[in-house]
Amino acid sequence: MKQISIVAIVAIGLSGAACNAKQGASGNSSATADSGKPVHAVAPPKNGDWTTVVTATDAGGFMMGNPNAKVHLVEYGSMTCPHCQRFEENSVPQLEAKYVKTGQVSYEFRNYLRNAIDLGVALIAQCNGEKSFFPLTKALYHDQPTWFAKVQAAPQDQLQALESLPPGQIAPAAAKLADLQNWAAMRGVAPAKSAQCLADQKATDRLVQVTSDVATQYPGFQGTPSFVINGTLVDLGPVTEEQVWPTLESKIKAALGGGERG
Repeated sequence: MKQISIVAIVAIGLSGAACNAKQGASGNSSATADSGKPVHAVAPPKNGDWTTVVTATDAGGFMMGNPNAKVHLVEYGSMTCPHCQRFEENSVPQLEAKYVKTGQVSYEFRNYLRNAIDLGVALIAQCNGEKSFFPLTKALYHDQPTWFAKVQAAPQDQLQALESLPPGQIAPAAAKLADLQNWAAMRGVAPAKSAQCLADQKATDRLVQVTSDVATQYPGFQGTPSFVINGTLVDLGPVTEEQVWPTLESKIKAALGGGERG
């Protein structure tokens, strides 16, 4: 991955870029060859609850649920996006309980980087791999107002300095501004482990690649959160934030076609 890629992401800054206020995604739906296949074989859960099964995917995300589900739902979400945070808190529990748990729908989350802080947060969320990705992501979203307030309170020169740092130093510096290592330590990620994750250039390159690939894979992509169903970018239309889940659910039901697959 070229250095310019991560520098360009930092240059987006801490504004609301790519975070939609009135809609989850819009634009023309685009079919792709995006499979989102797990990187290794997945065994069915003994308890029948597919939300307990999480696997990394070859597309750089983390999938919860049955990889052979009739519907494969992908969310591109930014950890610094307040609209993504509210979708996580208000809608994802319904998605999991009604569709993922039963094996009808697999739910894959892919981190989208809007800024340097997103990079640090995503690396923390992914730090312990599959076993803790979704719990850490949920907790980070829940505490988003707290840790992001620390970023906003940082001196402007420190925020601007992120743009001039070597790529390998961006994530640790961003995490320091948000006090993420202390946050992670209280949730089972030791400081030595989180420091290792924040310095992981391979993981950084993968996150940058996932973000940079979106525009090519889905020309209609306009911001986060955005959703893909079975390889096609979902056109939610001009909906309000409150209408995102009902509209998305209607698309899921249509894709299921009234049938179920366990």
